[in-house]
Amino acid sequence: MESELHILLVSPDLLSTSRIAGLAKDMSAQVETLRSLDDTPRGGPFDLVLIDTGSVLGDPAVSVARVRAIVDGQQTQVGRVPKLIAFGPHVAKQRLDNAKAAGADDTVSRGELLGAFPALVKRWCSR
Repeated sequence: MESELHILLVSPDLLSTSRIAGLAKDMSAQVETLRSLDDTPRGGPFDLVLIDTGSVLGDPAVSVARVRAIVDGQQTQVGRVPKLIAFGPHVAKQRLDNAKAAGADDTVSRGELLGAFPALVKRWCSR
């Protein structure tokens, strides 16, 4: 893994975003948060994109497609596309399944993401 990862987090949930930012900081990663799908990232390119299907309103398939379009437009400059990971409450399995069917590279429960963050990021970002 490179020395500093750039993670785009799409979530309006303050608790999740602060916990993920803290976990990322512990592993020398930077997190940029989009609180809405109407926002545009200021940074990039990103090594990883996380979308909170439990907090982002609407159909997860539409959300994944919108995030993918935002990121793909920025990533063409560097020639690589980051993994897009959907996460959410374990009880909302259907939303995670819909995100996966719409093109998310992987899905995990919020508990899995927060509990194994460094190992998961390493797996998703290995080059």
